[in-house]
Amino acid sequence: MKYLSQLEPDELVETFLACPPLSFSAWELSNGVPAFATRFDLLTTADTDFQQKIRHWPFFDWWQRFLHPLTCFIGTTVSEYALFSPQQPAQQLAKEILQSYGKKYPLLIVKDIPQQSPLLNKEANEYANELILTLKQQGLIEVEGQALAWVPIDFQDINEYLGRLSYQRRKNFRRKLKTQTLVEISCLHSGDVCFQDEVVLEQYYQLYLNVYNQSDVHFDLLTRDFFRRLFQDGNNQARIFTYHYQQQMVGYNICFVLNNMLVDKYIGFAYPLARELNLYYLSWFYNLEYAREQGLKFYIAGWTDPQVKASLGAQFTFTKHMVYVRNPVLRALLSKLSSRFEQDKNWQEAHKQDNQDGR
Repeated sequence: MKYLSQLEPDELVETFLACPPLSFSAWELSNGVPAFATRFDLLTTADTDFQQKIRHWPFFDWWQRFLHPLTCFIGTTVSEYALFSPQQPAQQLAKEILQSYGKKYPLLIVKDIPQQSPLLNKEANEYANELILTLKQQGLIEVEGQALAWVPIDFQDINEYLGRLSYQRRKNFRRKLKTQTLVEISCLHSGDVCFQDEVVLEQYYQLYLNVYNQSDVHFDLLTRDFFRRLFQDGNNQARIFTYHYQQQMVGYNICFVLNNMLVDKYIGFAYPLARELNLYYLSWFYNLEYAREQGLKFYIAGWTDPQVKASLGAQFTFTKHMVYVRNPVLRALLSKLSSRFEQDKNWQEAHKQDNQDGR
């Protein structure tokens, strides 16, 4: 693999660089570290209470445009972690980032730096720690990142896995899984001849848009060209799990197999049927069973919906974002308000407290 802290195939990163999300530009730094730029809504990761307060400030409709600065991100939106080159020392990378982009962009974010991730080796975790320390010394602000869900594949079957959950959750999930008898599940590989058909590609893209449009967060809108390249590239080891009901595709899930892991990346659903058939839950347990059958060690379930994934038995590992604000006044303001942009950390602390109260 090309990078430290990499859980995805090189080909997926290359597809991101060649076909970045809508209104994004993407490139590589001197040692191949990927980066991108776009106008970023500063309220994207802010907690709901803070967002509501901001939106009620006087003349918000006029000055809200200042909340969308042109922002440089070190990282990608297709990798779980920021990607670093083993050939470039952390201190050298930190220096290049700040010198090349600190003055050029109003906002600079090194996103998704792992924090002692159980999914990475010692070298990758030590590099990440050194980079965080160096960037902090150079004036960047630490902001807690998202919660990456993962599951160790250490069970003999789904019944054993369900047995580790509470009685109420077992009962709920067994009820949801009853719809599995109505759904036909298949596994396609990237590069399959069916993905040469533009009509097929359009169907997959529309199901992706269904999920994107109903999401609470709209950040990176992937393009048709991105999915065309992803589906047609037989080297990226993608598994496309499809879900059909009465010969109609009602959902799919794109995963990658790499380093004894099944890495869950993208879903597409046809609503409302997907909800009625509990496809989200069917896909979760199907992915676990697929990973077990393939002898894999981990299922990586992504960033979103930590509450739901916690109920499904996931564990979590966190990241940090390192943020540099060019304007010194705004930099001082962010340092005082950073906790309002740490929703997953706040959720984790509340989740721990709820578990303690329940004992």
